[in-house]
Amino acid sequence: MNEHQVDAAGDEPRFRVRARHTETTVTVYQAYQPRIGRAAARDGRFPASWKRDRMTWIKPSFLWMMYRCGWGTKENQETVLAVEITREGFLWALRRSCLSHYVPDLHGDRDTWKRQLREAPARVQWDPERDLHLRALPYRSLQLGLAGEAAARYADEWTVGIEDVTPLAQEIHALVRAGRLEAARELLPSERPYPLGEGMPAHLRA
Repeated sequence: MNEHQVDAAGDEPRFRVRARHTETTVTVYQAYQPRIGRAAARDGRFPASWKRDRMTWIKPSFLWMMYRCGWGTKENQETVLAVEITREGFLWALRRSCLSHYVPDLHGDRDTWKRQLREAPARVQWDPERDLHLRALPYRSLQLGLAGEAAARYADEWTVGIEDVTPLAQEIHALVRAGRLEAARELLPSERPYPLGEGMPAHLRA
């Protein structure tokens, strides 16, 4: 991955972190069964039934989340959450992340990569960004897996707000189905390139 690598379809880099963010927070998306999702949105924190010992994947891309959960229609993904976390926490995870798949130029040998994967509290995966019809675009957005210490910090320290955005997902989906793409686009969360700064792993310098 090269920071100057640009897809032929336009000036959008093939790999880029895009997110809704402020000076202090980043918004990521997850989808849960209603029992967990509604409780989290109501209380502003994940309930006791949320398992901190399992890997949890967060997505800064709203449309990629819609692709993953089928606009909130897939089983156990009916409640879509916008989780606002601290920028410090987000950067902590990125700096300690490992790429989810093996790349010889980055990792050297496969055993080194496997060791990094076991030890890293966060895992980076680059997935094709999606359009309003949830078709794959020629550039990719970040999906970040959190495990162990990272998952616990996410739930207990980094999360500053949780909103149930299922109604928004349903409204946008209805507009797309009606062919009203401009109206649907106006409702999308505003996602901008996220400045990563210095000290990032090679798999994020793209």
